[in-house]
Amino acid sequence: MQELIIGVLSALWLGILTSISPCPLATNIAAISFIDRRIGSTRTVFATGLVYTLGRMLTYAILGILIVTSVLSIPQLSHILQKYINKILGPILILVGMVLLELIKINISGSAVSAKMQKRAESLGIAGAGLLGIVFALSFCPISAALFFGSLIPLSVKCSSGVVLPALYGIGTALPVLLFAVLLALGAKSLGKAFDKLTQIERWIRRITGVIFILIGIYYCLAYVFNVFQ
Repeated sequence: MQELIIGVLSALWLGILTSISPCPLATNIAAISFIDRRIGSTRTVFATGLVYTLGRMLTYAILGILIVTSVLSIPQLSHILQKYINKILGPILILVGMVLLELIKINISGSAVSAKMQKRAESLGIAGAGLLGIVFALSFCPISAALFFGSLIPLSVKCSSGVVLPALYGIGTALPVLLFAVLLALGAKSLGKAFDKLTQIERWIRRITGVIFILIGIYYCLAYVFNVFQ
């Protein structure tokens, strides 16, 4: 039970950290601002942000569910992972922590949204926001890829949760986006100030999380790989 609670909180935190990382956060704001060019009312702007959020949230959740349930549905692979997951988690957490601290550079460039895609999304109005949410969610950058594939997926496999944890991760990615949709509806000036503050806070949050990941990874290596505490 305690392990599941930790998994739930971790999945939500990983989702929030993913959403406020510079690359995903910039695309979130750019997408909502782009669609806002053709939409005037505050209510509609918020609805646009909500639909975009749902598109992004559901994409992360479905992708995680498909990967984890596929892995767990293969008996031999599932048995191997369940048996050795603690030994695997240690090195993975250390590597992810090093990526978060920018000690390791990963060259992953998110897929740029073409002008044709933007025009199509704009022509769809509010529904187009959901389309952009899906596209941007699939455009992984180094930080989001490390958090999703390097942290959430192993955590979900360890907890044998192919639905709950990926869905919670998706919800976590949505929370800051909803906040920015509200700020955008209130005015661009408030949005700019909030973006600057969140960018500064994100650096420290990412570094603290990176250090915690490395420390937990070292513990897992000592406990399950080298059997130091046995």
